[in-house]
Amino acid sequence: MLTCRAAWRKLAPLARDSCSLSRQTARRAGLINGRTPWRVPAAQMSTGPMGGDNMKYAAMVGAACVAGIAYAVVTIRGDQRRYQERIEEISSRPEKAKTLAATPAGESPEKKAEPASKEQSASETTKPPPETAGTHTPYLLIGGGTASFAAARSIRARDPGAKVLIVTDEPDLPYMRPPLSKELWFSDDPSVTETLRFKQWNGKERSIYFQPPSFYVNPEDLHKAENGGVSVLTSRKVVHMDVRGNKVKLDDDTEISYDKCLIATGGIPRNLQVVERAGEEVKKRTTLFRKIEDFKSLDHVSRHAKSITIIGGGFLGSELACALGRKSTESGLEVIQMYPEKGNMGKVLPEYLSNWTTEKVKTEGVKVITEALVKSVTFKDEKLEIRLKDGRVVKTDHIVAAVGLEPNVDLAKSAGLEVDSDFGGFRVNAELQARSNIWVAGDAACFYDIRLGRRRVEHHDHAVVSGRLAGENMTGASKPYWHQSMFWSDLGPDVGYEAIGIVDSSLPTVGVFAKATAKDTPKAATEKSGTGIRSESETEDTATTAVASAAPAPPPPPAQQKDDYGKGVIFYLRDKVVVGIILWNVFNRMPIARKIIKDGEEHADLNEVAKLFNIHED
Repeated sequence: MLTCRAAWRKLAPLARDSCSLSRQTARRAGLINGRTPWRVPAAQMSTGPMGGDNMKYAAMVGAACVAGIAYAVVTIRGDQRRYQERIEEISSRPEKAKTLAATPAGESPEKKAEPASKEQSASETTKPPPETAGTHTPYLLIGGGTASFAAARSIRARDPGAKVLIVTDEPDLPYMRPPLSKELWFSDDPSVTETLRFKQWNGKERSIYFQPPSFYVNPEDLHKAENGGVSVLTSRKVVHMDVRGNKVKLDDDTEISYDKCLIATGGIPRNLQVVERAGEEVKKRTTLFRKIEDFKSLDHVSRHAKSITIIGGGFLGSELACALGRKSTESGLEVIQMYPEKGNMGKVLPEYLSNWTTEKVKTEGVKVITEALVKSVTFKDEKLEIRLKDGRVVKTDHIVAAVGLEPNVDLAKSAGLEVDSDFGGFRVNAELQARSNIWVAGDAACFYDIRLGRRRVEHHDHAVVSGRLAGENMTGASKPYWHQSMFWSDLGPDVGYEAIGIVDSSLPTVGVFAKATAKDTPKAATEKSGTGIRSESETEDTATTAVASAAPAPPPPPAQQKDDYGKGVIFYLRDKVVVGIILWNVFNRMPIARKIIKDGEEHADLNEVAKLFNIHED
């Protein structure tokens, strides 16, 4: 009825205009016949038996009214039908969830609902559907690396009944990455690529995985786990994030809603542009080293290739060069390392120490090419031909590109999260928050350092500590990130260093060195700490607990021979304040270094500060 009235209100003016037009027509007709009509004849009125044109207008008005009534009836019935269907769909959701939960692994709900009598064709092959994790999880962690695992462990510590779901695009459970370029290469086990177990420098054996499969809850059972737990959904990638709706979409179109979410997507290895443009033959003979599958692939290549060239002089490139170089003494493999700097790790170490490290790498059986800028890479005569800008040409069988990491911020666009224009990564506040219920940790987080300003760090220790703090804050801790993360690198079992803060070779440095002893090696350090991942145990202590030794001052350092950098401390200065420290073959002293940076004081004599690290003790 309301629709009819509304239609009539719109059509009534048309009817009145029609009547007025009829009257005007009649008057004009009278004037043409030479007389003035004092009134309109009844026959010309719309109510008369012979309405002429007026009858047509009346018919049009009537038809419009009938059409309006019919449209209203159809619309109302359609709305009622759609409303009923929506109510039925909402009512059936609990039943669908129960059916999904009750469906055995590898069997789809549709298949279960089919009558038993229906026969399947023998030629038909059905692929079991992927594991599903339900449609909702209280804690969703995107990424399966160190930061995610540290966050999951932290969440469970503060909320023992918490249900945590980790979604990772890798096929593996959470594992530690450092051994991929360190200890695994020194294993004597020929099946190390399958077991992924290795001996640490101290001789103890451990797995690369943080926990065995039995530690985790099956994703299908997480929603009904009475005591909660941690589940890992492997080989699944989050492709879209709806921040307002608190849900994500996976690459198989599965949607998962969450209460709180951590983004720990890590980074993606950079490639050389000349390699990207070189074609498929070059690309398939190039390794971007990051994951377990990359370690397995490069190990296979090292057993069959005659020559491997590593492009990059940073931490990863140098570690792989030393590892493959030592292996080459047995297999005859040629290992080449090239980089644009003048010396090994030239962007980090002062020049004198970079040159010393370069010589150390050479003694491991590595051919080093410095100041090498790659101009082009081609595939010719079953060899890769690397042409440098100065005209030098290097022929090799395989390339390892170790030229840095790009933070994975693919979700920034769909989530509407801010990416830092200077350092990359998701910008977060002091509590590692990007939104009220979204946190970011690890390589992908660009955070504000209370001492050194905004930074982004790509090391294992930062992943451990930032993941742990994010997990605490996801359970309501509201703690700021004040920790100064450290990193370490080993050039084999005899030379290693630990660093903290801003270590940039462009800054002024002061180095204090002493003669090394048998205790001053990575191997000895792991024997003392009991773990190959030094930062994992070291970060359990806070900087405020670090105090200088109360023992009497050590004697002055003995006279050193030229280029004798057995062990020592390198201080990096900015405005006369220490902003970074490298402990060269000095281990288990990181809390002291952390406290020095945290204090932010000027020091008149850094030789006296170096005594705090007891580098002159035998």
